Amino acid sequence: MKNFLIVGLGRFGTALAQELCEQGHEVLAVDILPERVQAVADQVTYAVVGDARDPEVLSGVGARNFDCAVVAAGGDVGTSALITLNLKELNGPQVVGKANSLVHRKVLEKIGADLVIFPEQEMALSLARRLINGDILNFIELSDEYSIVERTLPDSWVGKSIVELNIRARWKLTVIAVRRGEEMTIAPGGDFVFQSPEDCLVVLGRNSDIERLERV
Repeated sequence: MKNFLIVGLGRFGTALAQELCEQGHEVLAVDILPERVQAVADQVTYAVVGDARDPEVLSGVGARNFDCAVVAAGGDVGTSALITLNLKELNGPQVVGKANSLVHRKVLEKIGADLVIFPEQEMALSLARRLINGDILNFIELSDEYSIVERTLPDSWVGKSIVELNIRARWKLTVIAVRRGEEMTIAPGGDFVFQSPEDCLVVLGRNSDIERLERV
């Protein structure tokens, strides 16, 4: 179990706080608006009204003791930058910032955010891939070159093993999991046999190699 500090309870911050708490982690949610804090109070571990632009507020909630702090207050570049700076100066948690533009991202990176995300852009990329190729179920971009993709099994692979298909050498992809209904096989061995067209692959590799597989 980890403990998370979520600063900013807009749609993104609220959904993230709720999901982390549902997964069994401790979550402290902070927002300057009392109505937002009240709305999420029963769904997270703790919820506090406070202005995180004030470093004393972050010190008061023990921000430096958290495993990770997410700055979800992203509507104003100056606000999210100041909160990020306050958190970094505590020398405590990993700091994740939510950005709305490339300029916003550069600002947060310059300040020292450990990770900067574009929720809307990442969702758009994932949706675009799913719309273009109906075989893709989920898409996680790890970098400009590498991704993790969950996709349906090519019909020609049914009844064959991972070794027989020579997936790593031929496709330059790593099968990290196979989902069969509700059952998930993690890191299947080379002798794993795909038994049904309904098996779902989770593969890791270069985007160019993933795109080759999409054409099968």
